[in-house]
Amino acid sequence: MNHSTTDPNSPQGETTHFGYQKVPVNEKHERVAEVFRSVATRYDIMNDLMSLGTHRLIKRFTIELSGLRQGNRVLDLAGGTGDLSIRFSPIVGKEGHVVLADINAAMLKVGRDRIVDRGLQSNITVAQSDAECLPFADNCFDCVCIAYGLRNLTRKERALESILRVLRPGGRLVVLEFSKPQNRFISKAYDAFSELWPIAGKAIVGDSESYRYLVESIRVHPDQEALLAMLDDAGFADTRFHKGSCFEPPPDRRPSRGSVSPALKSQ
Repeated sequence: MNHSTTDPNSPQGETTHFGYQKVPVNEKHERVAEVFRSVATRYDIMNDLMSLGTHRLIKRFTIELSGLRQGNRVLDLAGGTGDLSIRFSPIVGKEGHVVLADINAAMLKVGRDRIVDRGLQSNITVAQSDAECLPFADNCFDCVCIAYGLRNLTRKERALESILRVLRPGGRLVVLEFSKPQNRFISKAYDAFSELWPIAGKAIVGDSESYRYLVESIRVHPDQEALLAMLDDAGFADTRFHKGSCFEPPPDRRPSRGSVSPALKSQ
């Protein structure tokens, strides 16, 4: 999901990654937005294919790590199609609240329709929001979860600062993201498997280039240790990561491709 932003004050000539390409910072926002406009209606189907269905297990583990209880408020950031928001809803209950936020209108439309179809409007709000400048009050969420969205941000550090601001003291950030295999056999197997994603994207969505970008964006995303360092620098405490993948579902601790990084806001 796209959570980059166009900043008119960014230095002229400043560039950032769009997959393997270097593009002007102000251009990335629209290019990532177009990727997710293209894949929105088949996004969850492709997630099942790309993870061999194990993204559901990883998301279940993510929910466990969130520590949510009845009455809590949770921000599902980069939540797009609402998969996690729908799972959070019964956990926080009638006294709690879920905010499904994404900057991409096409992804949010899919999420909103799913929420309405399930009759969950009473405790889920949908908000089109930029992760780098969240429009929420300070200290208002018990948990923020961002699943497979962090790597699409132009300025990750700015987004982490924004997330920290809206978390309550002692609140928890859970980042679900692809990461770097540490086992060379798993790494080779995963690289070969991911090369099939653009082919599947062409067959199912009619768009191979968007899935080529997704493969490339994963490969240029910071690895586990670099991400923890970013969380520490942003002011989070007790940062750590857990590993799981389509080859080794969580909570196994062996080297893998997907990781879940929980972090706390200091009391």
